[in-house]
Amino acid sequence: MPRQVFLYDPPDRFVAGTVGLPGRRTFFLQASAGPRVTSVSLEKTQVAALAERMDELLDEVVRRTGGNAPVPAVASPEAADTAPLDVPVEEEFRVGTMALAWDGEEQRMIVEAQALVELDADSEEDLAEAEERLLQDEENGPPMLRVRLSGAQARAFAKRALDVVNAGRPPCPLCSLPLDPEGHVCPRQNGYRRQA
Repeated sequence: MPRQVFLYDPPDRFVAGTVGLPGRRTFFLQASAGPRVTSVSLEKTQVAALAERMDELLDEVVRRTGGNAPVPAVASPEAADTAPLDVPVEEEFRVGTMALAWDGEEQRMIVEAQALVELDADSEEDLAEAEERLLQDEENGPPMLRVRLSGAQARAFAKRALDVVNAGRPPCPLCSLPLDPEGHVCPRQNGYRRQA
C-alpha cells in the first residue's frame, strides 16, 4: 500500500498539545494549513525529546553560521501560541519514529513523525535490517507527517512543547514522583499518603 504523507510546507500552525486531565493526558502534534488539520498522538517523552533536540539543533545552526541564519536565539513572545488544539482532535496515527533535520539551502527545520509499526524478526540483526528497509522505503512505508518550519516557527514550537510537557502534575518535594490531586503514597514517607 502506498505511503500516506501529510505534508505541511509551511504550516499555518504546528503545535504540541494535550487532551485530558494531568496524569491522564494524551499528547498530540497538530499541523494545520487553511482548513486542513492533521493530528498525531505520541508519548509525553517523545514530545519532550523532540522539543529539546529541536532547540539543540537550532542552537547548533546559529553557532555554525555565526548568527547569520534566520533563527532567533529564543522564542519571541509575539510568536507564542497558547491556543488549544483545533477541534475535533482526530488521531491520524500513533507516532513511532521521529526525525529532525535542517535544510541549509531553504533555511527550514524539517520534522518527520512516522507511524508506529510492529515488526516481526527472529533476531536483533533481522530487526535492525527490517527497520532500515522500512525507513528507506519512500513508496510503501507507514504514514508520515512531514512539516517544514522556519527558524522562528521551530523555536516557538519547542518552547510551547516544553511548556505543555511541564504543565502536568507537580512533583512531590520528597520523592519527585507526580502528585495526584488526592495525594500519593510517598516511598520516602514509608508508604504514608502525602497530600497535594
